[in-house]
Parts: sequence; structure tokens; C-alpha cells
Amino acid sequence: MKIKEIRAMRLNMPPREGSRTPPRRQPWTADAEVANPMSKYPKYKRHRSSWMPGWGGVCVKVTAEDGTWGLGQTSFGRPVAAIIDDHFAPMLVGENCFAIEKLWDMMFRMSKPYGSLGLTSCAISGVDLALWDLVGKLKGQPVYELLGGPAREKIFTYATGNDIDWFLELGFKAVKLACPYGPADGLWGLKENEKLVAQTREMVGDDVEIMLDCYMAFDIDYTIRLAQRLRPYKLKWIEEFLIPEDIDGHVAVRQAVNWVSLASGEHEYTRWPFKQLIEKRCLDILQPDIHWVGGLSECVKICHIADAAGLTVILHGGGGNQYGLHLTYAMPNSPWAEYFIASPPGVPLAEGKLPSASIPKDSFIVPNDAPGFGLGIEEEWLVPFWE
Repeated sequence: MKIKEIRAMRLNMPPREGSRTPPRRQPWTADAEVANPMSKYPKYKRHRSSWMPGWGGVCVKVTAEDGTWGLGQTSFGRPVAAIIDDHFAPMLVGENCFAIEKLWDMMFRMSKPYGSLGLTSCAISGVDLALWDLVGKLKGQPVYELLGGPAREKIFTYATGNDIDWFLELGFKAVKLACPYGPADGLWGLKENEKLVAQTREMVGDDVEIMLDCYMAFDIDYTIRLAQRLRPYKLKWIEEFLIPEDIDGHVAVRQAVNWVSLASGEHEYTRWPFKQLIEKRCLDILQPDIHWVGGLSECVKICHIADAAGLTVILHGGGGNQYGLHLTYAMPNSPWAEYFIASPPGVPLAEGKLPSASIPKDSFIVPNDAPGFGLGIEEEWLVPFWE
């Protein structure tokens, strides 16, 4: 079966129907400060939205010659859509839609003149995910079956966010906090970060895991000092504490901190940086983003090389969409899924979502078993990106 068309698309969802549950309060995202790489600049310190581009998401629709279509999703709007429509699509139309490995390799190699990481890796991800969705539909199987079938009956899921009381009420047995302060906040910030973790430990008790997400905000010294202060609270891991390019810095932190697991990887692109991180043994948990790293194909490779090293892979945001859930369901060394929660406390997680969406219950979740990724998105909801 040959590829007939590849197009970058926008998703225009119809208005949600049904009653709305009134929130108890505003969600933590409404006004929370989160440490970030730009925290050293006061003008941009408090909110990531003050400096991040407003490009939005991109869908990728791959249509086979029989009219069957698959859908991938990625980020960063116009530049990514241009790579897909202007370069990848003309080169891949007419190719065998089942030859996913070959098509991935073609995109990786043809992008060499302008670089295969970053925005290009996101474009590759969108096409790759669309191909897997298409092949699943053509074969009448969910993607996790194409990967060899489930590795577990259900997936343990943790909640990311700072509305901890609400997450406990929802039944989550593990929570990840967004760290509010970094080096720019000095000793006061260190104390406030410890206070947040201490209050959370007191609230959840000893039977709920706590993790800390630092979103590339720290340097080596600050990471070590904060890890020392947080040692009594028995964190499961500290996440993305340095900028991703500083692999030697990750090694330095690993050498100084041996009482808590270290995790990172959501802003790494393709398998090669993960290979370096694995070889240097500076992380315990690898966290690729399936929409950015190169798609499902690349996540499978990362899982395999991590498994050979005895390491765990837990996708960034992998519990909040079918793409990540199918990968996690099938990979033996991917035992957990992340479920980011930005909706207000009191509003059920399923409210406003598609009927096909998987919703965690008591900290467990399973993917949709429809063919492909089972996204539940109708073709008429998709419009060409540039229209």
C-alpha cells in the first residue's frame, strides 16, 4: 500500500456538549510560578508563557492510496508544518506506508542540511505517529499489538501538578510537583522549595511517591544543594534539573547525588543523546516525549537501548494521550505513565474529553483498543494547516 498524501493539518474540535461541573477553585496553573531556563531574567521569570512561542500544535494526516488515513500530533506550529509540507511530504508520497523504519531514516537523512534535531525532530515525530496510526487501521489492530502486545494489564499513573489534595482525592498514589524557584531566588528559594516538598510529604504520608520537576532551571551547584536539603523527604526522583545539552553537568550531579534517582530527557531529540546519557550512567530514568523525540519508532529504540543498560523509560506526558499509552503498554521497561493535570479541582478528569480518551482511575490507566491509536478524531475536524 502506497502513500497518497501527507499534509500538515489543524484540529478544529466541535464544541463540547453536556453540563459543566463548577470548579471548587482555580487550578494550580492559574498563577503558579514555575522555575524555568529564563528565570534568571526578571522580566520573564514568573511565567513560561511570557517567553515561549505561541505556535500551537500541528497534526499530520497521512493518507494511503485506498483512502485510509492515520493521524499524528506534534508541536511548534508553522516552522514544523513547513518542514512537513515543503520537504517531507513531496519526498515520501508514493513510498510504501508499511516501511516505517525506512521512512523515518529518509526524513532523518534528508534533513541533514538544516539539522535533524529540535523542530525537525518534532516534524519527524508527527509523520511517524501518523504512519503507525495508519498501519494499525490498515491491519485492524491497536498499535500496542503491532509492538508485540501488552507488557502489563494496566499502567501505573502519576499526577503532575501542585493541586495535591485533589490528586489524592482522585486516587493517585504518586505525584510530581512543579518546582517554583531556582538559583535566581537564592537561599530564600531553597527554603521555599523545601517547604513545598515538606508540606506535600506531610499531606500524602509515606505511602505516596513524590517527584520534583525542575524544568531545566538549575545549575550543578543548585541541584546538589537542593537535593541535599530534600533528602529527608524521600523523593522518588528529581527531574530535568539542567539544560539538556550539559551532559557533563549531569555526570557531575550523578557523582555528587546518590540517594535519589535522577530523571530527564523530554527535551532531547532522537536516540543519540539518550545513548550518550546511558553510556555515561548519569540518569536512572529516561523521559523522551513521543511527540518531539522522533515519534513512536524512536521511543521504541530508546526503550531497547535503555533496557539493555537496566534503565527505566517513563515518557514525558505519556499518560495524557493514546500515543504515549500504547508505547508504555507494550514496553516492559516503561512501568509508569505521567498524567499532567491543569484542570480545576472538583471537575472530573473525563469532562470535556473525547469518549475515546483514557482516564486514570485509582492511579491506573489502559489505552484505547481501537485500531491504530484509537484517537476518536473525525476526519471532518481536520483542516489544512495553511488555510
